[in-house]
Amino acid sequence: MLTQVADGILVHQSEFMKSNAVVVQGQSGVLLIDPGIQDHEMVCLANDLQELGQDVIAGFSTHPHWDHLLWHPRLGSAPRYGTARCAGAIQARLADPQFQDFVTTLIPPDIVEQVPLDLLGHITALPAEATEIPWDGPRVRIIEHNAHAPGHAALVIEERGVLVAGDMLSDVLIPMLNVMGTADPIEDYLAALRLLEGAAGDVDVAIPGHGSVGGSGQVTARISQDRAYMHALRDAEVLSDPRLDPSAYGKDFLPDVHEQQLQYVTPSSEHDQAPG
Repeated sequence: MLTQVADGILVHQSEFMKSNAVVVQGQSGVLLIDPGIQDHEMVCLANDLQELGQDVIAGFSTHPHWDHLLWHPRLGSAPRYGTARCAGAIQARLADPQFQDFVTTLIPPDIVEQVPLDLLGHITALPAEATEIPWDGPRVRIIEHNAHAPGHAALVIEERGVLVAGDMLSDVLIPMLNVMGTADPIEDYLAALRLLEGAAGDVDVAIPGHGSVGGSGQVTARISQDRAYMHALRDAEVLSDPRLDPSAYGKDFLPDVHEQQLQYVTPSSEHDQAPG
């Protein structure tokens, strides 16, 4: 079911990882950002848009991870975009004939048969200097960075007061580092948070890739929470983060993710001595 979160901005949340598909209404149709996970969910989304009399006229993937690269034939054949680095990363992977088989190993076994992979990653690279998405609708400004994944894009829809954050600013998931092809993933993440902070004055709503939509007053708080996590990770400090509580949403896997990240950024001898 589509839920309106701002004027002309609707969200469809998947059962998998509370993933958010974002619909931006334009002059002659909609821009669809990170459209979803399971077949029946994307069919539901397509039906909802049909009932609204809205065609998908453009798509966008915020970053090159499988759960943000999916598509369904019912959504049509509109151009699907990503940043140049995002598109380059997925195109390199698609050149490997075994890539789709690899992706199936990343998907939980209970839903793997429900995830349509035929159109995965069929996106067009925007020019490297692109600062907005080309489409017939409100200006969607691109804030590109390297946190979490290469060529990751956050999107600012200033006319609607909305920040689409991709896989950042989640209330249920801790920040997850991009450890491939970067010399300092923590600084990359902190730099991205500074970029989002610079845009925060223009927005009232933040939509994370996973989790609940953050309303007025929560955007800055989520940036601060993610920054505190990164500082604690960098400095090997004892961490207090509600997303890692024993009763939290990700209790079954996030503590392991945190431990892996801590081991990655901290030499083993120092990690052994670190408190907590």
